[in-house]
Amino acid sequence: MSMMAIISKLYCSSSQTVLGVRKRPHVVNGGGFVVTDCSGQRVVFRVDGCGIHDTKGQLILRDGEGDALLLMRRKGGMVEALGIYKKWNGYSVNYEGLQSLVFSLKEPNNCCLVKNNAIRISIEPRNSSNKGWDFEVRGYFPDRSCSIVDVRGNVIAQVGVNKEVEKLMESKDLYHVVVKPGIDQAFVFGVIAILDYIYGESTYCRVQNCA
Repeated sequence: MSMMAIISKLYCSSSQTVLGVRKRPHVVNGGGFVVTDCSGQRVVFRVDGCGIHDTKGQLILRDGEGDALLLMRRKGGMVEALGIYKKWNGYSVNYEGLQSLVFSLKEPNNCCLVKNNAIRISIEPRNSSNKGWDFEVRGYFPDRSCSIVDVRGNVIAQVGVNKEVEKLMESKDLYHVVVKPGIDQAFVFGVIAILDYIYGESTYCRVQNCA
């Protein structure tokens, strides 16, 4: 089985992996969420919301030890086919703090943030042999019912709600993500962090000093 290492092969598992997501309050690292293994005991990733950085549109994915893996920045409005969209860039961060661009995501304008509107992701550097994008998000993230698929339509990761957990909780603070074998889990949760921000959830900047 081939590994799809976008951030690092360290985050590619040889088997299907189920991970849980729990939101954090905004007073903790600007909000964001914590990703745990299926037992809920071991923290695999943490995502810092933008409130802690005093900069709107910037998120950080960290490993379970708190070291930065991925920095995500939102760029200004761009025009494509008479439609304005914002673009997110994801940069891998090495142990020396050096950054390299590894993927980009096109965020539609607000009127397009509707169900069944695919959000597309490109791996950098670009590969001219494909459709111009490598993955897309299908479904509707706020409903906790969406998937990340490749250009062939294969699902690489799926967001859903654990029905047993849902019965015990009044809010949607806990959901699960199924990541297929060989897929870079750090990349998957970088995309999920951006979706969380786009739809104004736990990573979104709500503090007054965010510019």
